[in-house]
Amino acid sequence: MSTVISFKNINKLAVPAIISGIAEPILSATDTAVVGNIPVNGTESLAAVGIVGTFLSMLIWILAQTRSAISAIISQYLGAGKLEEVKTLPAQAITFNLGLSLIILLTTVPFIESIFRLLNAEGTVLEYCISYYQIRVWGFPLSLFVFAVFGIFRGLQNTFWPMVVALIGVGINVALDFALVYGIKGVIDPMNLEGAAWASLISQIVMAILAFVFLLKKTNVSLKLRKPWHPEMNRFLIMSGNLFIRSIALNITIIMAVREATAIGTDYVAAHTIAMQLWLFSAFFIDGYGSAGNILGGKLLGAKDYTNLVKLAKRVSLYGIIVAIILGIAALIQPEILGRIFTKDQSVLMIFSGFFYLVVITLPVNAVAFVGDGLFKGMGETGYLRNVLLGSTFFGFLPALFISRYLDWGLHGIWIAITIWMLVRSGALVIKFRNKYIPLSS
Repeated sequence: MSTVISFKNINKLAVPAIISGIAEPILSATDTAVVGNIPVNGTESLAAVGIVGTFLSMLIWILAQTRSAISAIISQYLGAGKLEEVKTLPAQAITFNLGLSLIILLTTVPFIESIFRLLNAEGTVLEYCISYYQIRVWGFPLSLFVFAVFGIFRGLQNTFWPMVVALIGVGINVALDFALVYGIKGVIDPMNLEGAAWASLISQIVMAILAFVFLLKKTNVSLKLRKPWHPEMNRFLIMSGNLFIRSIALNITIIMAVREATAIGTDYVAAHTIAMQLWLFSAFFIDGYGSAGNILGGKLLGAKDYTNLVKLAKRVSLYGIIVAIILGIAALIQPEILGRIFTKDQSVLMIFSGFFYLVVITLPVNAVAFVGDGLFKGMGETGYLRNVLLGSTFFGFLPALFISRYLDWGLHGIWIAITIWMLVRSGALVIKFRNKYIPLSS
């Protein structure tokens, strides 16, 4: 692929990445919307989906960071013209990823009730959390396999086939959500919350099969495990380790936010769940340009083309901010309509409408942070990304959250803390890039 940094070349990678990137939040949002409209205990079901979704997202985000590590290494070798030297790395990386996911899955399942109690789930909500999780959790290793394959495709500068897999997975999930949750008269009895869990699991199985087939058919990558241990596996593990720690810090923020919302009340965590689903959807949408930065940034760094690297950073940041502003304006026009997609409960909708403007305010800041994340991952700057997340979480988000709790600001305080968290993240990345890479381009 040409390394010309043009609108066409960036969007050739970014648009498919946007579509595939929003697949996971669409899966979660579909569960949320369908479950929130269940006639019996819809609000409790919505709260359970929010709590379980937060915990599963934590696990997936922590381990899926190996996708960024493998993508960065492959793209850098591609840019340096040495792709043949890493042909045995993907199989070793995927094997490591799957083995680690199975260990974590088997060690968390026995303690899941205690974990959800720590998230303040109780009564009916706790029962629903457990029944929903016991089905959905088995899609966890499949999701990690799919993310690893997507990382290989990204390293090869290809976002088209991941997009195809994601679209098929979303289509299956949406269709099964309606069929299994609400039932089909005379064919399938309504399964309510468990139906949503089965819909997600089945779609993850299909996506894993398709990812496996496309990797074998559309690339020269072999999944045959070969000895010896590839020299780049050491860097892969270090990068992955840095990103694991980073993701733990990230998920401390997400989990503490949902825990605080749950402590306020069921209606409040339901409203927070809706807001978080919309925030994640917009985040993954914006992150398409972060993915383009990740893919092209690694290749340009491998080629030592710092002039185009700086040009890339400026352009993908600008495109991301424009998309964020458009999404924000669209969301602010009729926030009530967005809320009704997920629930008809008027109490939940009133709470949601009261603080949603704070969610929208974060979007342009998110754009800078997510694009910066993508660039720095592609360039292998995982140690700095780790430090940024640790700093923004423990010195930005958590102090703001505790202050807001003391002042009894409720959901407003939670989202003010999230905004501060994103401001620290984006500012730190901009400063680092300007100090290190802009001088190199000169």
